Formats: sequence, structure tokens, C-alpha cells
Amino acid sequence: MPLTTLEPTAALVVIDLQQGIVALPTAHPTGPVVERSAALARAFRARGLPVVLVNVTGRAPGRTDAQQGAAAPAAFPDGCADLVEELAATEDDVLVTKERVGAFIGTALHAELTRRGVTQVVLTGIATGSGVEATARSAYDHGYDVVLVTDAMTDRSAEVHDHCVRTVFPRLGETTTTTEVLAALD
Repeated sequence: MPLTTLEPTAALVVIDLQQGIVALPTAHPTGPVVERSAALARAFRARGLPVVLVNVTGRAPGRTDAQQGAAAPAAFPDGCADLVEELAATEDDVLVTKERVGAFIGTALHAELTRRGVTQVVLTGIATGSGVEATARSAYDHGYDVVLVTDAMTDRSAEVHDHCVRTVFPRLGETTTTTEVLAALD
């Protein structure tokens, strides 16, 4: 479904576009994901709308099947959690550091959005089926209108990315493209 409206109190939330994540193999090249997210960040800032830049600094607690036999790293390597330069973070941006999959649990994200009167979140980032999806679900549960910019996200698995875009995201919000959001901002 295309974007129906961009609310005057929308915020861009960019998930995990950081050095260690964009370096991982993904289903789609990370360069265009970063470029589109950066273009959206510039456009949101130009209109005085909040930009939230999220990074992850550790593995969420708990055991999963995917972790079986893998030693959990004590910490990410130096520089891994640094946001990519293309995002050009400013002092007005909201910086959220998480240790869970989604950006709401264990962070001040909801409080920051509430304080700014945000009613709609526009999501981009990596990975579609983990950080982006978990954040979208929490945003929906918190009562935000959710917009998912599907050409500004990717996953390590094409199958997971496609499943989220076709099946999961339409239940949580509106799916759209960078071009449509930029047009709505104009």
C-alpha cells in the first residue's frame, strides 16, 4: 500500500546503520539503503522533523536456537557500533543505543517521541526481519502510525526480507518507497 499521508508530527527512525552491521553480507547492497536513509534524514531535518538514529551495542540476553554452539561476544569490536558517516548525525538528532532487537525495549525512545509529540514513525534500516520488524511491532503497540520504507532496508536473508515486506509489514503499517516519502515531505 502506498503512503496515504505523512503526518505533521512524523519522525524518521533509522535502525542499526552502523559500521559493523553495514559490513555484513545482506540480500541487497547496503550502499543504496544507507543513501536512501541519509536522504530521508536530510529531508526530515530540513523540515524540522525529528530524526532518530539507532545503534546496537550488544547481544540481547536469552538463549536462542541460532546461538547454539556459538560463543557470545563479550562486546562488539571497536568501531562496530559507530553510525555510518553518511547519516551525518547532528546535535538535534535523537541517538538511541539499544541492546535488544527492537529500539523501544530498554531505551528512552518512546519517551523521546512522546516528548516531541510524534504520532507517526517512518522506519528504515537493517535488518528487515529483526531490528526493523521488532521496532515496527513496538511502535504499532505504542499506538504510532507506522510507515515502512521498504527500499531503504535489507536483511541478511532475501526470504526474510520479502516475507516481512509482503506479509508482516502490511499488518503493522503502510509500506512505501523513499521517493514517495520525499514527495510527501515536499
